[in-house]
Amino acid sequence: MVIYSDTSKLKAIKTEQNSFGIKEATAADAKALAVLHVTTFNETHGGFKAPTYEIREWQWQKAFQDKDDSWFCFVIEKKDEGLIGFAKGQSYNHTDHAEFSGELNKIYLLRKYHKLGLGRQLVCKVANEFIKRGINSMLLFGDANNPSNKFYEQMGAEKLFSKNGEFHGGYGWRDLKKLVANCKNV
Repeated sequence: MVIYSDTSKLKAIKTEQNSFGIKEATAADAKALAVLHVTTFNETHGGFKAPTYEIREWQWQKAFQDKDDSWFCFVIEKKDEGLIGFAKGQSYNHTDHAEFSGELNKIYLLRKYHKLGLGRQLVCKVANEFIKRGINSMLLFGDANNPSNKFYEQMGAEKLFSKNGEFHGGYGWRDLKKLVANCKNV
């Protein structure tokens, strides 16, 4: 929990947060999602061998064209600025980590909007959607060396280890109801 001694800063953050909205992404968002995906991917992982805008646009358009109930995507939109973050959830049915049935497949937020509670809102929104769909656990696979991994741990995720005991960037929540209970203030 962040405690602010400067009430003017707290008021500014609350005002800023009121200019954001979360909605389910639609096919109409594909082009903006592609731009956001490339930008946030490059901010997170660097541009070396990163997918191009054209590839991301094709991927998102194809995903919406073939849309079924196996996945969903939420976007954060900032008033007068457009999309600034997104999270994609999908079902997970693999023998490795078979105890998990949902996957937080992607979560990206423009760096300048980190530490405002928006990533937390996205994770909570995804968890709630999984619960509505009867899915009560989720995992994610990220970069083991990403400094953002602390965020997942703060959200109550546990590190997932390979069979040989190595950590490769996987995190999981075995009980999404517990995660959602901690989201009540979101």
